[in-house]
Amino acid sequence: MPEPFSPAQLLYIGMEVAIAVTSVVGNVMVVWAVKINRSLRDTTFCFIVSLALADIAVGALVIPLAITISIGLQTHFYSCLLVACTVLVLTQSSILALLAIAVDRYLRVKIPTSYRRVVTPRRAGLAVVLCWTVAFIVGLTPMLGWNNLSGLRENGSISPDLVITCQFENVISMDYMVYFNFFGWVLPPLLLMLVIYAEIFYMIHKHLNKKKGAGGHSDPHKYYDKELNLAKSLALVLFLFAVSWLPLHILNCITLFCPHCQTPMFLLYIAILLTHGNSAVNPIVYAFRIKKFRTAFQKIWEQYLCCKDVSALEMQASERKEMPEPDPRQAAAPPPPPLLLKDMPNNGPPKPQSPTSGHPLELGPKQALSILEQNSV
Repeated sequence: MPEPFSPAQLLYIGMEVAIAVTSVVGNVMVVWAVKINRSLRDTTFCFIVSLALADIAVGALVIPLAITISIGLQTHFYSCLLVACTVLVLTQSSILALLAIAVDRYLRVKIPTSYRRVVTPRRAGLAVVLCWTVAFIVGLTPMLGWNNLSGLRENGSISPDLVITCQFENVISMDYMVYFNFFGWVLPPLLLMLVIYAEIFYMIHKHLNKKKGAGGHSDPHKYYDKELNLAKSLALVLFLFAVSWLPLHILNCITLFCPHCQTPMFLLYIAILLTHGNSAVNPIVYAFRIKKFRTAFQKIWEQYLCCKDVSALEMQASERKEMPEPDPRQAAAPPPPPLLLKDMPNNGPPKPQSPTSGHPLELGPKQALSILEQNSV
């Protein structure tokens, strides 16, 4: 019979299950909100969806495998290695998605007038594909040979049929984790994102101070004010990611550079729980910090989970500007002034008024734009 779980193991497993459920439900709602809400369908939220998909995989795949590993399961070396590499792939995809989000927000603030011409949906999709491709290359590198198999064979700690106790540190080389993964693909992107967000906040505050000094509240002021709020929310996501993952990487550095130092198991479990918990906190940040997500989550909860009859998300106020403009022919308009005899053309009597008289398309560009702006919601 298998040995009963200790209280510490039961607590760890219970917390992992809670994190997994929260991560899957929260990030599914993120993807759902972007799918049904038109105002969330831009390039930044495309990268947020990529981040949410990685977090869904953590809750649905990585955490169950982590629980299995914590039991001390005996598996084939390469089966355990594949489980560990899956964690690395998803971690790297999250880092690259955060980097893509930072670059996207930087371009939105740096070149606001030509942003939509430079950052097209096609290029954003290619960026997402590139992020996942690099994540697979970095995360699956141990499968190509940079692992602990040769060391285990030299120490005689592995059977001839390559069956071992499946634990992360048994199959993944600390040289790979510290020199290649942490120093190469985790720390540099985090530092680069720190510089990018610092530059974003600097540019936004410079524009806002310029507008305040001019004493105006024009559309650019509103634009940069909105960008500032969203940048703060996304910077918080980055901060939480760093806080969640740096402790585990620091423990890996201690293991490599101080082999005789003993790391308490409870610290290792806390570091692992922090890394998994990061997948569950992002939807909470979106809900509390980004109004569009908060409204979308509320609508999903009321309409699909509580079965309340609420209006569709596409009809909410934040999206009315995307609706077709009302036909000016249907709006009550004063009749045109009578045509005086002196204003009649020389080549004949005046033509009868068309039913579309006064339509913006029949006016000059400035008059048409004025009418459309008055009719917009």
